[in-house]
Amino acid sequence: MIAEYDDLDGLGLAELVRARAVSAAEVVETAIDRIETRNPALNAVIRPMFDEARRAAVTTDANAPFAGVPFLLKDLLSMVAGVPTSQGNRLLAKLPASGDSELVKRWKKAGLIILGKTNTPEFGLTPYTEPDAFGPTRNPWDPTRTPGGSSGGSAAAVASRMVPIASAGDGGGSIRIPASACGLFGLKPTRGRTPAGPFMGEPWAGFSVEHVLTRSVRDSAALLDLTQGADTGAPHYLPPFSGSFLKALERPPGKLRIAVSSSPMLGTKVDPEVVLAFADAVKLLEELGHDVVEAAPVVDADEFSLSFLTVLAAEMRADIEGAAKAAGVPVRVDDFDASTLGLGMIGQTISASELATALRYLKLTARGISAFFSSCDVLMTPVLSAVPPPIGALQPSPNEKRIIRALARTNAGWLLTKLGFVKRVAAETFGFIPWTPVFNVTGQPAMSVPLSWSAGGLPIGMHVVGRFAEEETLFRLAGQIEAARPWNERKPSAYATPRSAGAALD
Repeated sequence: MIAEYDDLDGLGLAELVRARAVSAAEVVETAIDRIETRNPALNAVIRPMFDEARRAAVTTDANAPFAGVPFLLKDLLSMVAGVPTSQGNRLLAKLPASGDSELVKRWKKAGLIILGKTNTPEFGLTPYTEPDAFGPTRNPWDPTRTPGGSSGGSAAAVASRMVPIASAGDGGGSIRIPASACGLFGLKPTRGRTPAGPFMGEPWAGFSVEHVLTRSVRDSAALLDLTQGADTGAPHYLPPFSGSFLKALERPPGKLRIAVSSSPMLGTKVDPEVVLAFADAVKLLEELGHDVVEAAPVVDADEFSLSFLTVLAAEMRADIEGAAKAAGVPVRVDDFDASTLGLGMIGQTISASELATALRYLKLTARGISAFFSSCDVLMTPVLSAVPPPIGALQPSPNEKRIIRALARTNAGWLLTKLGFVKRVAAETFGFIPWTPVFNVTGQPAMSVPLSWSAGGLPIGMHVVGRFAEEETLFRLAGQIEAARPWNERKPSAYATPRSAGAALD
């Protein structure tokens, strides 16, 4: 086993492979050991691919940028030939993919070795990872709490040092939410920066984009260099960045004009501990020489939340029907989680004009929000309104689940609206994530930076949003913050082995 495995990022491990200090096979075996010993307590990896990984290690190109680096795939959008992509759903968990997604091809070409797939809520719907099909994933910092979602499995795996990097997707905050909850770096790229094809046209009406969760800023930057660029038929063409995101880290960002606000855009309140952490982050930005101003875009919280949920409800209904069709069965209540069913039933009652109206509102609102950035370089808010809640806290209650399933069996989804289900879902969901979905709608790049921990030892990430297509600014700022306040040494207590004892224990 590689003694320093837990302390190295992806590029660090690749450097060992390139120098022939270790082989790709040794790195893979160390990662397999970590998964086998640490995953049972966390339930982050739901589909091991160890045999495939061992075969890939034998043919690894030692000169690839991420040669031999262990990697896990979120089991949602990314497809691997012959391996099911469950999307957190029990029907799809039985259906093998017909080929590799373009992004998976690019990750493999970079030298990454896929060891398995990670847990995700059904169809990536919720900001927690507790699908009925696979059970809840637990937060390495406190296993009684959620690691966030929808990339919760990936986040728990990286935070617990099973692997240094794992894939993630973000349609409403699903890279940034678990990055904050698990003390990781997570950047959501600009819409169109990474490919979504060929098996997906436009995830979640263009709100969703894929990238990775990492412990270092440089791993994220280097991988975006290697994966950026439109694939054939991409609905949003974004010209590739002409420079290098990784090399951009070598240059400080200069004096930025940074708008800051801890006022929730969509929710109503923010936990005092989060506000305190935010104030500390603001102070750090000032100490780094930036021009900090209190300001934020104005959003009609009620109208935005309702419009966003309208789009998601339509997407959930399409996912439900698509999964049943792929499995060759009719839509059956017991094949889906209650949260999915509830929103999907509402989606079944939405008219075409209501969906079009919601999309028009969101896209027009996005124009106004983007215009705000003409007066600042970046915006900083918290990522979450509170520390990660206990497992199950954000789910519908047992009684609500019974009601949802009963209404689904009688095809009476309209009653959910009458019973106030939509308003409660909006309040619960957006109350926890009052900032992140806004920037899925605008398509701007945004990141979670692990700057603070609560008194109870739970991570609190800071949310930094850049102008459209300006990931370079975010990476340079993140690199400056990482140098000023390093976080990689900070580990969940269960995985914090003293350096002096590391070799003996490994």
